[in-house]
Amino acid sequence: MENKATKYAVLSCSGGMDSTSLLIHLLAEGYTVQILNFNYGSKQNGWEQSRLDEVVSYLKSEKNMPVFYDNFDLSNMMGRFYSSLTDDEIETPEGNYKDENMKVTVVPNRNAIFASLIYGVALSAAKRMDCDVKIAMGVHSGDHTIYPDCTPEFFDQLYKAFAAGNWGAEKVQLYLPYLNGDKGDIVIDCHKNCEQLGLDFNYIMSRTLTCYKPDAEGRSCGKCGSCTERLEAFEKAGLKDPVAYVEE
Repeated sequence: MENKATKYAVLSCSGGMDSTSLLIHLLAEGYTVQILNFNYGSKQNGWEQSRLDEVVSYLKSEKNMPVFYDNFDLSNMMGRFYSSLTDDEIETPEGNYKDENMKVTVVPNRNAIFASLIYGVALSAAKRMDCDVKIAMGVHSGDHTIYPDCTPEFFDQLYKAFAAGNWGAEKVQLYLPYLNGDKGDIVIDCHKNCEQLGLDFNYIMSRTLTCYKPDAEGRSCGKCGSCTERLEAFEKAGLKDPVAYVEE
């Protein structure tokens, strides 16, 4: 739901650490945030969405933050895509994000689909409110090696295509503040912004899911590439990760 905010952003938010941190970043920058969550049929989506629900409830109900939240189900289509994140017959590998075997976790065209949808929502909001709108995604440099749809080159070309294909495109700007940073920078940024806004950093981070292979209780495995990168990020930030891990 759009309002007459002077600063308005549309955010693709999975409930993972990166996009949730970007949500806090946008709030700290003074934006009213329209959150779009997409169920694309990933194995961990149920856990991600339920935890995002908790974060949004905390921000809206307890902290009166200017956020609006919608869920969209794309699983009938994207759940058929070839990826270990969506196909039960493809094993999700363990190891570092930079390992070649991690390419099986790529979901074909995922960010192009998400970006296209949030762009349409943002352009519609810009026209209704007659204001500039940011579209935001939590992509970062740690993803560049394995995920080609997380690179600066990809988003540069995609944004040009959006601008060429829409009237009024000058009202929508792409906002990717983490694009040239890593996950450690994201943790540091989120911690700083939580302090600025008076938010409970540990509560928010404990409600994010990064793991590709959570167990039946929603605990992170601590071994997949995504968990490994998250743990390294908290180490870089000098903070303890409050999320629950199986090995604990």
